[in-house]
Amino acid sequence: MRIKRTGVMIALCTGLVVLFGAIWAGAAEPTYVGSKQCSTCHSRIYDEFIASGHPYKLRPAEEARAAGLAKPSYVEWNEILYVIGGFDWKARYVGLDGYIITGSADGSILGQNQYNLATEKFVDYHPGEKKPYSCGSCHTTGYSAEGHQLGLEGLVGTWALDGVQCEACHGPGSEHAAAGDPALIQVDTSSKMCGQCHIRGDAGTIPASGGFIKHHEQYNEILQSPHANLNCVTCHDPHLTSGLSIIKECATCHSAKAAEFKDSSMELAGLSCTSCHMPKASKSAVKQGPYQGDVMTHLFKINDDPTAKMFSDDGKFANGYLTLDYACLSCHADHDVDWAASYADGIHSLGK
Repeated sequence: MRIKRTGVMIALCTGLVVLFGAIWAGAAEPTYVGSKQCSTCHSRIYDEFIASGHPYKLRPAEEARAAGLAKPSYVEWNEILYVIGGFDWKARYVGLDGYIITGSADGSILGQNQYNLATEKFVDYHPGEKKPYSCGSCHTTGYSAEGHQLGLEGLVGTWALDGVQCEACHGPGSEHAAAGDPALIQVDTSSKMCGQCHIRGDAGTIPASGGFIKHHEQYNEILQSPHANLNCVTCHDPHLTSGLSIIKECATCHSAKAAEFKDSSMELAGLSCTSCHMPKASKSAVKQGPYQGDVMTHLFKINDDPTAKMFSDDGKFANGYLTLDYACLSCHADHDVDWAASYADGIHSLGK
């Protein structure tokens, strides 16, 4: 009898496993609900986030037009499907066929298709080429490399939401929105999360071009820097626009150097730690000088050897540190690296 009961129990348990397994397998996967849904409970964070650049990495043309963004002279707004960017640095435009606009339809005008916000001028971006929009993995939310968004050949891949929305980092939020359970939403504070998009090429290299680090590869940089053990959110609130996102200043960890720097000639001239240790050695849209792009680097470390090279001999990679020309000569343009090296020792307390 005991054997028979045991057999019944085994059969019953097996049946339950199969039953619940079938129910679980049939359960709907969480879906994307959109950032506006998040604002219901997270209004402050939503307001901060919506004023940052992330949501505008890709947006419908009508939204960009309503924001007052310029367009190429040779196309009308109703001939533009999407605008790429247009928040801090530059804007590019996607036509109704899903391809990036690189010239007029009749071929009479080539280029003049990238709008640089800093200069309010149009410049050439791959003029005349047939260039698909293949940036969705970092510019959209819920991206899949399979298929074509809206069935358009020029749009490589598909996505749930335009732009980098809340769920790009937190994952699809339908279950969390329905239950309000913090356990049902993704919260990943690692640099690797940010590094999914703030990267170019292999994480072990720092791609460069034209005498500058290529834009938006902060993950590559920080892994080569003395701060490789920190997470991006150690210093940044990721919901805020970059200029307002700092939650920890350099002095938080480098108090002795900060005290040494205080009231020095450099500080009294208006410089801060980031002026020299995070200069604009990267370029997104505009080159502002021989050693000044328009994106701050996250390399931090300065090599004060005047013979040190910032880039590989072929110029395709940065060497993992800042050289004196990029750290010093963007301000001191009438001097050279030998002059800068002569001030390297004791620079933090200069004039005290």
